[in-house]
Amino acid sequence: MRLTLASTSPARKMLLEQAGVQPLIVPSRVDEDWAIEHYAEGRGLTVADLAPADIVLELARRKALDVAERPATGEPTRRPSDVPAAPSPSPSPKGDVPANGLVLGGDSMFEFDGVVHGKPHEPEVARARWLAQRGRTGTLWSGHWLVERRDGHAGRGVGAVASATVTFVDDLGDDELDAYIASGEPLKVAGAFTIDSLGGAFIERIEGDPSTVVGMSLPTVRRLARDLGVRWTDLWTQRS
Repeated sequence: MRLTLASTSPARKMLLEQAGVQPLIVPSRVDEDWAIEHYAEGRGLTVADLAPADIVLELARRKALDVAERPATGEPTRRPSDVPAAPSPSPSPKGDVPANGLVLGGDSMFEFDGVVHGKPHEPEVARARWLAQRGRTGTLWSGHWLVERRDGHAGRGVGAVASATVTFVDDLGDDELDAYIASGEPLKVAGAFTIDSLGGAFIERIEGDPSTVVGMSLPTVRRLARDLGVRWTDLWTQRS
């Protein structure tokens, strides 16, 4: 059984590989900002009204379905009826999806002081977040959506959200923070931190599944696979 990961996240790929699963990488084309605005509008809400768990689960669902309905080369584009296209979708990324297998979508966001944060992208944004986070605790939310693909079409899908609380060290010096931001790492990850790379030394404590903080809860993905009738061990890469 082959697992396709609808993400280019190195952390999610690494987690799966370390757990014995070699995923096929096919990134989704989902415009995240537009998708969440559309999701909120459909419920008569603003994006600010949405709970973090709802946001990450919806984005994970859309990413998984976008890839699960990816047509074979030469076929017309298909899309699930409940996942509308963004106004100006990006070009379809290269990469064929196996006609049969599982497709996994994921999304992560960090909640701190009641505000949901994605990737900071800019050094000054990352700095402001870290200055606020020092010595305090926030929650990392990870959404997961797993879809079975049969004969080139999306079949059943199941999803779940996992969360873990993260407490940051209270003695992070300005020189250390400068060096960390200069590395570029915090600009590319939800919450502006990692636990499995350079940022790990600045994390005091984690409550919950550590893999959730890295980017994907492996126990959650295992349970979703089981819900679709697939044993986790059947996803392990065959070794000679």
